[in-house]
Amino acid sequence: MAEASTSDTQRPVLAREPLVLNERPMSWVTNRICGIVENRQPFLWWILFVPCVVLMGVLGYCLAYLVATGVGVWGNNHPVGWGWAITNFVFWIGIGHAGTLISAILFLTRQKWRTSVNRAAEAMTLFAVICAGIFPAIHVGRFWMVWFLAPVPNANGIWQNFKSPLLWDVFAVSTYFTVSVIFWYVGLIPDLATLRDRAKTRIRKIAYGFFALGWRGGNRQWRHYEMAYLLLAALSTPLVLSVHSVVSFDFATSIVPGWHTTIFPPYFVAGAIFGGFAMVLTLMIPARKIYGLQDLITFKHIDNMAKIILLTGTIVGYAYIMELFVAWYGGNKYEQAAFVNRTTGYYDWAYICMFTCNVIAPQLFWFRYCRHNLWIVMAVCMCVNAGMWFERFVIIVTSIAQDFLPGAWDFYHPSKVEIWTFIGTFGLFLGLFLLFLRFLPVIAISEVKGVLPESDPHYLPPETFTHDSEGEEIQDPEEQ
Repeated sequence: MAEASTSDTQRPVLAREPLVLNERPMSWVTNRICGIVENRQPFLWWILFVPCVVLMGVLGYCLAYLVATGVGVWGNNHPVGWGWAITNFVFWIGIGHAGTLISAILFLTRQKWRTSVNRAAEAMTLFAVICAGIFPAIHVGRFWMVWFLAPVPNANGIWQNFKSPLLWDVFAVSTYFTVSVIFWYVGLIPDLATLRDRAKTRIRKIAYGFFALGWRGGNRQWRHYEMAYLLLAALSTPLVLSVHSVVSFDFATSIVPGWHTTIFPPYFVAGAIFGGFAMVLTLMIPARKIYGLQDLITFKHIDNMAKIILLTGTIVGYAYIMELFVAWYGGNKYEQAAFVNRTTGYYDWAYICMFTCNVIAPQLFWFRYCRHNLWIVMAVCMCVNAGMWFERFVIIVTSIAQDFLPGAWDFYHPSKVEIWTFIGTFGLFLGLFLLFLRFLPVIAISEVKGVLPESDPHYLPPETFTHDSEGEEIQDPEEQ
């Protein structure tokens, strides 16, 4: 085998020899991600965090006022016993679905692009479920009696109604939250050990060392870690389908027109993934800009998530049209009247907003230019976030405001307490996410290193290659 010509500035390179290890150090990934935690936060972080703290205070005040006064401060009436509280509960539960999908299902299908966004999506899941859990607790009125929902012996000898989908919610959501916390924490362990080893203060070293569980990165630890992560991913995958399906049973198992339909479980799951991915992009695109993560969260990641939004948005649009078709084809006059009221009645503005934001806006993602224009991506994602809230409002309020008896019809208007409580949950959600950015690595360091091209011992950048006269690939001497 002939050798390439040599000189003082050029080392010998065989045309067919195995490629050498790329010289770019992998430590840049660690320095970039750990630097977010170790360095002072940019001024924009404080600009965002201070209003979040204020909104958390507003949320606390509204909840205290509600407990002290009673649920009469809401706009609920008869027959609209479910208003903004349950609308917001279903909205936040849906937001939390993208985290488990990205972490579990995409991990099992070996989608390498998930590694840059899975950590933030998992954290978003936890914070969204925390926000969701507030509303059922306060909706019962006397929230200090919420523990009666748990199947534990009590002094009155009263057991829960296990046939009620409201009780199924308790088990589904609590299981989902518990598994999500464990899955998120297990994935954090290697990176917490990295922060421990890099810590410059004793407090940080002790704190990160405590949660790192003695991680040293040995072969035996990695084998157990990867097996635990795989098992948790397999356990989490059914939860993506089960949790929002169970939430949809709150409505589908009733006889209320507009709710009593078998399309709700897949419809709710697709909508949850749809809204969850939109929220991931809503959070990660600004974080990508603020912390300079363009080389870790690339346009490929944004493009792939935009395509998933387009797919699930199309499924949701199909479900909307199929609901109208089934109501017409079924011949049930109450069902037909319910959908006429949705589309042309008092709340037709909410239906128009829902359809426009969830079906029409995502169609822009058919075009590559729109998927790679961050302003358009953010605008579409904000439309989806709003549209998914309108969807829950349309399903819940319009169906029970005008049901079987016209004499019982009434219209629902949210009170200021409901409005500010919902706004306050956004402060809680964003505040927790900003604290996550401040104290924990937003990107999984070990996972990103494992999928980067530089991790291949035979990797060299494509521009370092040329071809000889016979078409064989050789190394370009000018790149040495």
